[in-house]
Amino acid sequence: MQPRIEDYALIGDEQTAALVGRDGSIDWLCLPRFDSAACFARLLGDEENGHWRIAPKGADRCTRREYRADTLVLDTEWETAEGTVRVTDLMPQRDRCPDVVRIVEGVSGRVTVHSTLRLRFDYGVIIPWMRQSGGHRVAVAGPDSVWLRSEPAVRTWGENFGTHSEFTVAEGERVAFVLTWHPSHEPRPPLVDPYDALRSSVTGWRHWTARCRYNGPYRQEVVRSLITLKALTYAPTGGIVAAATTSLPEELGGVRNWDYRFCWLRDSTLTLGALLSAGYHKEAEAWRDWLLRAVAGDPGDLQIMYGVAGERRLPEFTVPWLSGFAGSAPVRIGNAAVNQLQLDVYGEVMDSLWLAGRAGLPTRPHMWSLQGVLLEWLREHWRQPDEGLWEVRGGRRHFVHSKVMVWVAADRAVRTLEERPDLRGDLEGWRALRDEVHREVCERGYDPVRNTFTQHYGSRELDASLLLIPRVGFLPPDDPRVVGTVDAVWEELGHCGFVRRYDTEETPVDGLPGGEGAFLACSFWLADALHMTGRTGEAKKLFERLAGLVNDVGLLAEEYDPVAGRQLGNYPQAFSHIALVNSALALFGEDGAG
Repeated sequence: MQPRIEDYALIGDEQTAALVGRDGSIDWLCLPRFDSAACFARLLGDEENGHWRIAPKGADRCTRREYRADTLVLDTEWETAEGTVRVTDLMPQRDRCPDVVRIVEGVSGRVTVHSTLRLRFDYGVIIPWMRQSGGHRVAVAGPDSVWLRSEPAVRTWGENFGTHSEFTVAEGERVAFVLTWHPSHEPRPPLVDPYDALRSSVTGWRHWTARCRYNGPYRQEVVRSLITLKALTYAPTGGIVAAATTSLPEELGGVRNWDYRFCWLRDSTLTLGALLSAGYHKEAEAWRDWLLRAVAGDPGDLQIMYGVAGERRLPEFTVPWLSGFAGSAPVRIGNAAVNQLQLDVYGEVMDSLWLAGRAGLPTRPHMWSLQGVLLEWLREHWRQPDEGLWEVRGGRRHFVHSKVMVWVAADRAVRTLEERPDLRGDLEGWRALRDEVHREVCERGYDPVRNTFTQHYGSRELDASLLLIPRVGFLPPDDPRVVGTVDAVWEELGHCGFVRRYDTEETPVDGLPGGEGAFLACSFWLADALHMTGRTGEAKKLFERLAGLVNDVGLLAEEYDPVAGRQLGNYPQAFSHIALVNSALALFGEDGAG
């Protein structure tokens, strides 16, 4: 049976991540980085595209599973006629090379367990050469080498281009498997003790989660979201990927399948706010520093997304040998939206750096001069149409959200100079820019007949990004135009109690066929907007519905299909979890923030 997206749990080492299904199969893993080629790609194809399953012989889905409290260590249990067995999965913090540790433990009775490993490098297409070496099974193909060992050694053999193991565990007995990747031209890295790795991982994660300042309602969901955000962080640089996957569909069987294993500037302010408010200043500083490095250079070359180390070239191509999740093709690698113009990212950068300064994060050399150069470029180019926040592929328009974020860029520069007169900048010129943009948006982006801002100039369509107008301070929450916009978005984009980004049926602006589910981050934004406009009771009810969508281990994808009752889109989605944290802090922060 085809798993659902929410059937997967996440493990990771802050440089890459794996998805583990309810059947005990790791169906997605890219090595050595989030954006590397997958060696397990069953998620987007079938078993022949690579996976690693450990489960009781003849068993299917597990009986139960959960993360160990406040960690990213996953326990999966099966109850069988012969007894109960537990598989503990983790990826320990790496010294040099990534490891996947899987510990099988007998809980009761005597249970026969089977392991099937099918390595398929380069997104599920390259079958490696296998050999034995000193108790290891060694796979090599081009630049990739993987070593597999068990402690104690168990019966292992090759069959049908897979590596199989079978053994029996009684109560209290344990068998540990360790899979290690390294560049094939280098010697095998030092061995990892699986039990030391388990202990240190549990201790490390619990030490980290203990820093969370939030102790209010839904703390479990907030902490799990923060752990997920940490797991999606590329530790060497501080960059945070949007999701661990590519091409999980926004519509089953549809073509809206994108690669999200990169770092988006649009997420920067909301991410920074969540980390700072929850007490994670070190992580917020690392994200801010990644942002500064990524955007350095000619302001006209600013991109909407970058690689985890700030790489600029992210060419998009399709892989025809993968059928796609639930037949949703094409499977895309890379993201062509990297070449789009999105004026809103200039505002995101300026807002993030403003927020970082307000929070007391240490400044960096040339940080202000970089902001000045960005704003001067924006002053010359803000009147251009762009592709907007949602990376539409149906042509450029004058998106209202983009223009609002231009206003944000100018506003944050003005406020910085007002507070820091020792800094150099064109205060009067930037004030004039701020006023001009504000005036134009209110004249051209607002529909007085319907009392709502619109998706783009001259349109009747709405966009959920308009819900951010009071959040960024463009207008106060009690302005009748804000209240009218919140009501209009809720009425026209509401879908079974949640919110869509925009209308994909009547006159889709994105130039793509098909539709999509309710967008979870936008639904949280509605909760925030309702709260800001004085409708806190409604906001809390919406938040409760949204928090109830997390799967059994607390994870959210990008979207939700309320009719089919299933998650959609790439997974787990940083944007969704960031929005959950920010909404919880906004709604319950007075009761729960330390």
